[in-house]
Amino acid sequence: MSTRVESPGEERLTRHKIHTEPLTQILDEIDDSIRLANEAAKNARDAAEEARRAGEKAANEAARVAAEAVARVDEIAEKALQLAELVKAAGTDAANAYQKRLSGKQKVAD
Repeated sequence: MSTRVESPGEERLTRHKIHTEPLTQILDEIDDSIRLANEAAKNARDAAEEARRAGEKAANEAARVAAEAVARVDEIAEKALQLAELVKAAGTDAANAYQKRLSGKQKVAD
């Protein structure tokens, strides 16, 4: 940092902070800046780790829910297939019965 000083009859002079403040104070400010930067970096790493863990947890939960949904769909599909087989068998039986009636092999019960 610099400051501008103007004296009567003189040109503007630029003085840097190192010329106006003790070196120990400047070094303390640098140390404070480094410490704050390290704390900010640690906080950022901690936040990233927490986000990673949360992401893994969410992914695991999503996989679990998806697996449960797939299992339910498989169960429903299996039941639907069984019902379709029953309908097919009933249709075949009905078709055979009508075929017998039409061909006169079976008499209609009154």
